[in-house]
Amino acid sequence: MSLDIQSIPVLSDNYVWLLTAGDGARAVVDPGEVGPVMDALGEGRLDLILLTHHHADHTGGVDALRDRYRAKVFGPSQKPEWLPRLDRGLEDGDTFFIGDVAVEVLLTPGHAVGHLSYVVPEVPALFCGDVLFSAGCGRLLEGTAEELFRSLHRYDAFPEDTLVCAGHEYTRSNIAFALHVDPDNAALRVRAAEVETLLEAGRPTLPVSLGTERATNPFLRAPDVARFAELRRQKDTF
Repeated sequence: MSLDIQSIPVLSDNYVWLLTAGDGARAVVDPGEVGPVMDALGEGRLDLILLTHHHADHTGGVDALRDRYRAKVFGPSQKPEWLPRLDRGLEDGDTFFIGDVAVEVLLTPGHAVGHLSYVVPEVPALFCGDVLFSAGCGRLLEGTAEELFRSLHRYDAFPEDTLVCAGHEYTRSNIAFALHVDPDNAALRVRAAEVETLLEAGRPTLPVSLGTERATNPFLRAPDVARFAELRRQKDTF
């Protein structure tokens, strides 16, 4: 079993994730725009379209991709009327396959109602949409600080080498805030330098290991909901 993971930049700062199993089966996660995804797929196959949540910058390319490739669409079972038509509504604890690669489903609300995260234990990899970003987390658009704090800590059991595949390239601005609230964090300073090198070379800052995020991300390092909520309020106006 194997899974190739490729990031596809779309819109101003989104990532679509293209997953290719060893048997050629393919899925995309959160296709917010169709053109770059079609460019990456070419005449190849697309079997599954996976949605973490309903926001338009994560769903805008779904219908065109479904029509072109006859792909099945999987996404949150909550509020299906907010989403493109689903072939399967997913619940917390569900499992499905991309070819022979198992994908596990976690319900991770806080940023959006019904938000899902997709976990591939074999890699290991985490497709976390807008819940976790490198050095940051999602805004509280449709949920509470307690919900998002709890969602982030659903990732606690995952190994350090888990690849965090988030939905946006927000790392530079997130690190600026992280350094503001945690200026003495040596691991964060190392990550900041690494990020600048990547961006200056025109390369993405994702995926990043979950271990790196645990050492550098102030939202993962918050000891309780109260501190997490205060950090989120500060970041909203930073």
